Amino acid sequence: MSGNFLFKNVVLSGCENASNYKKPVDILIVNGIISEIGENLLGNDSHVFDGKGCYVSPGWMDMHVHLREPGFEHKETVETGCAAAAAGGFTAVACMPNTNPATHTRDVVEFIIGKAKHLAVDVHPIGCVSKNRKGESIAEMADMKEGGAVAFSDDGDPVYDSRLMRIALEYAAMLDMPIINHEEDLALSRPGHMNEGRVSTRLGLAGTPGIAEEVMIARDILLAELTGGHVHVAHISTAKGVDLVREAKQKGIKVTTEVCPHHFHLIDEEIERTGFDTNYKMHPPLRTQADVDAMIEGLKDGTIDAICTDHAPHSVDEKEVEFIYAPNGILGLETAWSICVEQLINPNHMTIEEVLEKLISKPREILRLEVPRIEVGKTANLTFFNTDEKWVYKPSLVKSKSRNSPYLHRELTGRAIGIFNKGIFVESKG
Repeated sequence: MSGNFLFKNVVLSGCENASNYKKPVDILIVNGIISEIGENLLGNDSHVFDGKGCYVSPGWMDMHVHLREPGFEHKETVETGCAAAAAGGFTAVACMPNTNPATHTRDVVEFIIGKAKHLAVDVHPIGCVSKNRKGESIAEMADMKEGGAVAFSDDGDPVYDSRLMRIALEYAAMLDMPIINHEEDLALSRPGHMNEGRVSTRLGLAGTPGIAEEVMIARDILLAELTGGHVHVAHISTAKGVDLVREAKQKGIKVTTEVCPHHFHLIDEEIERTGFDTNYKMHPPLRTQADVDAMIEGLKDGTIDAICTDHAPHSVDEKEVEFIYAPNGILGLETAWSICVEQLINPNHMTIEEVLEKLISKPREILRLEVPRIEVGKTANLTFFNTDEKWVYKPSLVKSKSRNSPYLHRELTGRAIGIFNKGIFVESKG
């Protein structure tokens, strides 16, 4: 929906000037620009949305998603992925380069950006570190930056060669961009299908130990220290990994990290409880309760900078196979906020403002992107949400092209109501 808009009775949150408004306010948007913020505003010829009972914040960003296009459109497209992002409250996403062709040249970066131009969600491609993600030679990093890439990663696979990672960090430092690494020592992790531990032993499944992640994190921290480059640890999942990042930050090393909601919510016992439900298979795998607790503590003390989803769509026929044959990955965009409410806000681990920082400013700061503001004269980039609505994540509500989520049919608390970006209002339905 486009045009002029008047959003009434909303509570400002997640922005510097929120404390200036003690009561709910109205926000008038004209031609995509915030025209007025106040009480009892009149918006002639405007679409009026009554936001009573909901918050509004600067638009959220997920800095780690898989949109699958080009090459794997049977799983997801830029358009369907952005529809899922909007339904989850995200006005911006950064998409990983494990496409076909891989996002390792400027033309692929520009193709993805072009696919999203007419959509309400900003799409920022992440380019490959290595050509074709093969880990053999550096991709055209500077040219991809010129085309719109915001970071570099071979996600789905680690940058395994230490010399290549060193060179990548040196180049990225010159470009003032981060290298996002999928932290996995392949010799230690394969052929694991879940977390290595008591549950994997009982189930007779080959496990991936936490040290496979931690060894690679330690290597990348040392290389970041050596090169002065910025390494970003993707989807951290182990307690010791959080400790490594915490210690590196205390030393002033340029390292940041992110965590997915499923890694501060679900544990490996779910695989046993559900009888090998492949919607609980992801990489890194679900860990133990001690690891979940460490993720929450890392978010609380600032060791973990951002919350992302690692939204990884797979078609039904790919996931409905024996557990060991199923691909890793789950949907995450549409349920992320509810898990944040359940695991972080309602137990009083973090305030709404503290959680929003992990969804608004931190991802954009890591990627050197402008952080949206709710101020008169600024372009409107907004997320509307609540923290108390009870709702069931039904298949009919899923905007993604795929359905591989462990949260289907669950009652959740807290929901994104809609987003406004690029002059377009997208309201969550159902």
